[in-house]
Amino acid sequence: MRRKLPPNVECNVVKGHVYFYYRIGKGPRIKLPSDPTSAEFKKAYALAMVGGADAKPGPTKDTPRSIGALIASYYQSDNFRMLSQGSKVGYRSRLEQVRRDHGHRAVAGLTKERVEEKILGPLAGKPGARIDTLKKLRILIRHAMGLKPPWLTSDPSDDIKRGKTKEIRAWKDSEMAAFEKRWPIGTKQRAAYELMLNVGTARVDVHLTTWTQTDDEAFEYTRKKTGVPVVVTLADSLRRALAALPRCHVCILTTAYGKPFTVDGFSGWMRDSITAAEITDLTCRPHGLRKTLGRLMADAECTAHEIMAALGHTTLAEAERYTREADRRRGGRRAIVKLDKHKAERDHKANKTPQTASEGLGKITKT
Repeated sequence: MRRKLPPNVECNVVKGHVYFYYRIGKGPRIKLPSDPTSAEFKKAYALAMVGGADAKPGPTKDTPRSIGALIASYYQSDNFRMLSQGSKVGYRSRLEQVRRDHGHRAVAGLTKERVEEKILGPLAGKPGARIDTLKKLRILIRHAMGLKPPWLTSDPSDDIKRGKTKEIRAWKDSEMAAFEKRWPIGTKQRAAYELMLNVGTARVDVHLTTWTQTDDEAFEYTRKKTGVPVVVTLADSLRRALAALPRCHVCILTTAYGKPFTVDGFSGWMRDSITAAEITDLTCRPHGLRKTLGRLMADAECTAHEIMAALGHTTLAEAERYTREADRRRGGRRAIVKLDKHKAERDHKANKTPQTASEGLGKITKT
């Protein structure tokens, strides 16, 4: 089956040789490596998307004050430049999709009805894409309102609801037991599991974890998503899992060829490891181990501030969600215990009343 190329990648065949280029619309071409499955290709593609040495912000012939022109203006803003490289890739991917589909539309013509019908309407049945598109569109609208002179004086998306998408859940205890049984201490799979479970790292943080980070009492890393530094103590189970592995590379987790994982490669490898543990529920995902750590800390009655520090959250509200859920679980268990106790006391009191009066015992009933 023919491999689908990433967005904006062209494939040209010249005299039997295959060449790949990154190009937006009729903009300049940026040459990419010849193997689209290689790590070098992915790195070059990411650099081209965020504006590498030869990259341009996009098409140069956008209609004035159109959505396409607004996106080009946003790329030159401080708000975009201050984003991390990883965030820039995600932003560009969504914004370029908006540009291809709606770049010709006038910014001044944006209304609530047009946003819902023209931009969000085609994304019906795709809640994740709808929410992300609306989020990026609101960023563009705020940028348009901040320009001098402003391109918009009010936000047409104010009354549009984001909708809901399925959140990645924490692992169940039975799923954790199944994974640990299939991948014992001494396997790379168990080491990856223990890292994500006991440190709370996301896949983008864990796939390049080095041995040096685990040599001290505290494990330190900076979340790539938010840039927040995190410091946690190494759990005993994590220490045992790491001590059982040979140190063959700077990175703890490596492929079968002894090389570090890419982010997508690590995700696929963990997905295969979960399947091999006979965990058939597809909602059980690697990132759920980070959620599991939050759940376990809340169950251990850690405070919201402690959970916030351990998981590297940027707002207290994110951590408070775990404590609220733990309080509900504890409250539900306590409620049933109290109910059972109340039933037992009620039944005990009921049994104290004899069925037959004592003065009637041993007497012959008169007929």
